[in-house]
Amino acid sequence: MQGLGNDYIYINCFSEVVSNPSKLSRELSDRHFGVGSDGIVLIEKSDIADFKMRMFNSDGSESEMCGNATRCIGKYVYEKKLTNKTYISLETLAGIKYLNLNVKDDIVVSVTVDMGEPILESEKIPVNTKLKNFINQEISVDDKKFNVTCVSMGNPHAVVYVDDVTNFPVDFWGRKIENHSLFPKKTNVEFVEVLDEDTLKMRVWERGAGETLACGTGACATLVASSLNKVSKNSAKIKLSGGDLFVEWNKENNHVYKTGPCEFVFDGTLY
Repeated sequence: MQGLGNDYIYINCFSEVVSNPSKLSRELSDRHFGVGSDGIVLIEKSDIADFKMRMFNSDGSESEMCGNATRCIGKYVYEKKLTNKTYISLETLAGIKYLNLNVKDDIVVSVTVDMGEPILESEKIPVNTKLKNFINQEISVDDKKFNVTCVSMGNPHAVVYVDDVTNFPVDFWGRKIENHSLFPKKTNVEFVEVLDEDTLKMRVWERGAGETLACGTGACATLVASSLNKVSKNSAKIKLSGGDLFVEWNKENNHVYKTGPCEFVFDGTLY
């Protein structure tokens, strides 16, 4: 399945057993010798929610959650008739997330995910700094300086504003910032161009996967960072390489909501 080009292999663990998901993710994610993906997502039973997800990057590392994957799970469990609910709770390593399915003619056309509250405390993101929050702070990477805003949406993000994101060398600088000593658990990196206060253009370097076409948690972190830096409203369209997401930071309950599409690509059996 893919959400804005962020593609994962989804495994129904109600009927399958995966003994070594880290190894399996490395093998299946290889786009030459495997299926090809940004990683694998396991859909499992949960004792505290309707379903549980575990998500592994293409390098085999496990992530707390993935925003695009949560939307795809909503589509999967509804259309594969694992549930008839259109409001679903999903257990993740970043806590329970809530999915509101937009269904037309028994097809899930989009999903709104309550991503919960953004984490801004440096210690909890985590960022190696004595600053309580890390907002618009200058860091040095090799001989270049970047102003960075750090946000966690259950996983760490570093948001950097650039003038021309289309031509920015994301691969080069993304890898370096991901592995910067500031980030003890590494970090996802969002490079953002402000088009106007309602529209942000973003490319993402995902921790453990490299540049991907979209990142849901990254889009949420970008909206929060942009609101904090007063370059956008509290809601905006985030234009990613794979398509658009609409993200809102509701200041009344401090929750971030993300709405976007999700698509099946193919089903298969592995031997």
